[in-house]
Amino acid sequence: MSNTIINTKLSDVIRNGGVGVIPTDTLYALAGSAFSKRAVERIYELKHRDKKKPFIVLVYDVVDLEKFGAILPRGFAEKAHKLWKEEPTSIILPLTKTKMVEFEYLHRGTGEMAFRIPKSEICLAFLEDFGPLVAPSANLEGEKPAETMEEAKACFGDNVDFYVDGGRLSGMASRLIRLNEIGEVLVLRR
Repeated sequence: MSNTIINTKLSDVIRNGGVGVIPTDTLYALAGSAFSKRAVERIYELKHRDKKKPFIVLVYDVVDLEKFGAILPRGFAEKAHKLWKEEPTSIILPLTKTKMVEFEYLHRGTGEMAFRIPKSEICLAFLEDFGPLVAPSANLEGEKPAETMEEAKACFGDNVDFYVDGGRLSGMASRLIRLNEIGEVLVLRR
């Protein structure tokens, strides 16, 4: 799947801080590397998003959470995989103090980040090839998310570096939860 969607040119764009629109398992997303402060700030500008509100980070596997210094509660991997299989779910986790400084541009002063493993094969191909992505819905803040690539193009035009068509998507934003130290679930958004 990955080879038909992802080519060398697109790889260079993302690795160099580029931003584009991709389909996820829920909605079209404005995506860029979570490791690129430049890409993250550009997404804030494109969306006209409140700079105090952190983005959810899409990851390929639970192992990716270590890169951000996420503090995992007991039995996290098993619990998280079960939650991610049930429905699109973003899980908020605190960060270690050392990683808090490095990733301030992502957590926006909260000291914690939300992570999600999507089900979309296209999205997973991107994550496998490029690593974790910041991927908020493809729309201006407060407006209806794009359900088609054409709607995304009408919103962002030539201000993004690429578009990947995934057909019509009409999902909902992911459920947002927090797990406490012993793995109990607190639902913040359904």
